[in-house]
Amino acid sequence: MAIEAAPAFLDTTHLLNTFGLIGLLLIIFAETGLLVGFFLPGDSLLFTAGLVSAGGLAGVTLAPLWVLLVLLPLVAIAGNLVGYWIGHRAGPAVFSRPNSRLFKAEYVEQAHGFFQRYGARTVVLARFVPIVRTFATVMAGASRMDFRVFALYSVIGGIAWAGGITALGHWLGQVDVIREHIEAFAILIVVLSVVPVAIELLRARRTNRKA
Repeated sequence: MAIEAAPAFLDTTHLLNTFGLIGLLLIIFAETGLLVGFFLPGDSLLFTAGLVSAGGLAGVTLAPLWVLLVLLPLVAIAGNLVGYWIGHRAGPAVFSRPNSRLFKAEYVEQAHGFFQRYGARTVVLARFVPIVRTFATVMAGASRMDFRVFALYSVIGGIAWAGGITALGHWLGQVDVIREHIEAFAILIVVLSVVPVAIELLRARRTNRKA
């Protein structure tokens, strides 16, 4: 039974049932490389896709687990490479944009903070932080990060994030209590994935106030 209170773009069962495997691949690609995809629920979609591959969602069929574990990391890596190219070609114009309903300066500041704190590892770590994973990729290109280093960390991050969360969903999908409440757990993943963003924003605001 779907959770009707959830917005359509956060209802992962609705998204997978409507758009299927192709839609899933396009969403992961957009979130990891295109600025317009920063709001998409990549974490919960990967998790739910793993649940589906374990037979945890009646009426929805995607693909066998091994197919997901090959295709999802590939599109996540491809998205990062496209995001790098966008940043490399149009970085200054992108990051100098004023605030709008979707684009906020703090998103860029947050991604920049991750690079300052973690260096090249940001390409891997940012995979697991919504919003940051989109803007950090573009920022890497805009800052002219060495492409070979970026590509290496992008491959590592793509496999760890897309493959890891999907495999986790598949494994947990074999647990009865999770399979019986799949929608609730999918929404929980969305909530948990937003926690790091909220913490970083609070830290940034406190730092700005002290400054």
